[in-house]
Amino acid sequence: MTHDLQKLTLYYDGACPLCQAEILFLTGRNQAGLLNFVDINSDRFDPTVVGVSCEQALAAMYGQYSDGVLIQGAAVFPEAYRRANLPALAWLFSRKDLQPFLQFGYQVFAKNRHAISRVLGPGVLRLVKARAK
Repeated sequence: MTHDLQKLTLYYDGACPLCQAEILFLTGRNQAGLLNFVDINSDRFDPTVVGVSCEQALAAMYGQYSDGVLIQGAAVFPEAYRRANLPALAWLFSRKDLQPFLQFGYQVFAKNRHAISRVLGPGVLRLVKARAK
């Protein structure tokens, strides 16, 4: 079964301002309704249903297609960008030759996102909120 037209649920860390900014940005681009968003710190996140613990979800971005198939890490971004009608970003993030760099960069970010977010997050979140109005 192809995942191209399936809805994708993104599991994100709502305590991370940069993560919030990305989700807010994607929410504003979700005209086709192909994305759902679940904060892993909320009651909406059920690890037993998703098959991913909270600790795993904090260590890497997870997405889940409507058929239940999970994807994680850098692979989530091109799928989210495709559904948010951002073809240039989807293309860039799906390049096989860039995958090792994107995966490494994402792993560094995921491990340090709260420290990075303390510095960059508030400004980025304000910018995204201002553009969303």
